[in-house]
Amino acid sequence: MPTTAHSPKCYAEVQGKRMLDWGLEAFADAGVTDICFIGGYLIDKVRTDYPHFKFRHNQDWPNNNILESLMHAQDLMDEPFICCYSDILFSANLVKGLLDHPGSIALAVDTGWERRYEFRTEHPPDDAEKVIVNNGTVTKVHRGIPPENAYGEYTGVARFDKTGAQKLKEYYLRAKEEYSGRPFREAKVFEKAYKILLFQEMIEAGVTMYHVDTDGEYMEIDTQQDFELGRQQWRGRIVID
Repeated sequence: MPTTAHSPKCYAEVQGKRMLDWGLEAFADAGVTDICFIGGYLIDKVRTDYPHFKFRHNQDWPNNNILESLMHAQDLMDEPFICCYSDILFSANLVKGLLDHPGSIALAVDTGWERRYEFRTEHPPDDAEKVIVNNGTVTKVHRGIPPENAYGEYTGVARFDKTGAQKLKEYYLRAKEEYSGRPFREAKVFEKAYKILLFQEMIEAGVTMYHVDTDGEYMEIDTQQDFELGRQQWRGRIVID
């Protein structure tokens, strides 16, 4: 607020272009044009403006969170896919890096994340979805990782091949059956879980997740301050004058 008072967050304009359109452009430049939009808040505006999308409606969005929202599209996960948040800016190079990686599951990680946080006083590093890695794989993804121990920040963009997608659905359905309506890891109830909580559950169970790095070709817009920073710094990548 106030930017999102009458339109979805992804409609906020950075450098004269909606965040959603920045993402679509990055995907298209990397050869990805089959889009499913999962939404709740003011989704009808998106339906009207982007009729070529597939849509999945998270009608209970005030009472759930990112993981539950993502899995509204599990019927489309029989094939490889890339998922992303709608309140981020990222480049085609980031998408291409994920597509080119041979791993079954790959997470895009910003290794230059700390530079952005010098300006994000309303969104401290403690709230970043940070990662620890070893030999090309992610060993931990968690907000609670001390910044000095973090390799980078998970950008919210991830790729799953057919096998990886099957594993994601398998672990989600298993966790949902066991924890629905109950606490799940750090979430007070399973329905309020973040995507990274399931990722960490999978990692601890032995599922390999690789990382694909970027440095400055990603930006999160989470607060009004971020919105102003995006207007100042984003040119398809971060440019700090």
